[in-house]
Amino acid sequence: MSHPEAFYERLTANRFAPTEGTRGPWNPDSQHAGPPAALLARAVADRPGARVDMRIARITYEILRPVPIRPLQVTTTVLRSGRSVELVEAELAPEGGEPVMLARALRIRTAADSGPSVSQGPLVPPPGDGVSGLFFPVPWEIGYHTSMEYAFTAGSFTERGPGTCWLRMRIPLVLGDEPQPMDRVLVAADSGNGVSNALDPSSYLFVNADLTVHVHRDPVGEWVCLDARTSVDSSGSGLADTQLHDEKGPIGRSAQSLYVAPR
Repeated sequence: MSHPEAFYERLTANRFAPTEGTRGPWNPDSQHAGPPAALLARAVADRPGARVDMRIARITYEILRPVPIRPLQVTTTVLRSGRSVELVEAELAPEGGEPVMLARALRIRTAADSGPSVSQGPLVPPPGDGVSGLFFPVPWEIGYHTSMEYAFTAGSFTERGPGTCWLRMRIPLVLGDEPQPMDRVLVAADSGNGVSNALDPSSYLFVNADLTVHVHRDPVGEWVCLDARTSVDSSGSGLADTQLHDEKGPIGRSAQSLYVAPR
């Protein structure tokens, strides 16, 4: 089995070809939302004229429809530009098609010694203490489930209930580009509902229609930890609430609104 060298290959400055490594667990023709989420955030930060003294503090994604595994185009629009804060929208669409994912990113100006650092130290066991668990059954060999490395310190993909899992990218986001700190966070963050799955995935769908990620600093190292809990209502909606960590400590939170239904 030959695994792709990256999640995407760059075709032009704003066009990308997804590889099999992006394939999600629900449909063989659709991507896991993690890689395209990271691709949109990278477009926000790397767009022409983007300020280098700003970082993403919050980014919200609307997942309008399944993201296909075929060439995609990214466009960005600055909605608000201020001295200390900017709001940027990014759109992902297949060539000649309707948008499949939208993102709005709030970027905040950073400067050295702006204030004292107030943050917690490590709250979860390190990845070296984790156990590499089996991904829940997926009927294809290559996909997101083989593009990521997992180390659970609590729970597993095959157990119901809260879970604590470290994730690490096995391949870069874009072929030939070094992974960036936010790449690592956003490729992982959309897995909160899987890490803390409250229902049997062979019997129920629990897919997210959105994703919001807040971070108060850039992560360090290759591993990102999801300490996640999922709540489900019998009416068919749910919420996956996830605290994000690196090996230095908490870095932020992510939340996913879930659509729940019998298979």
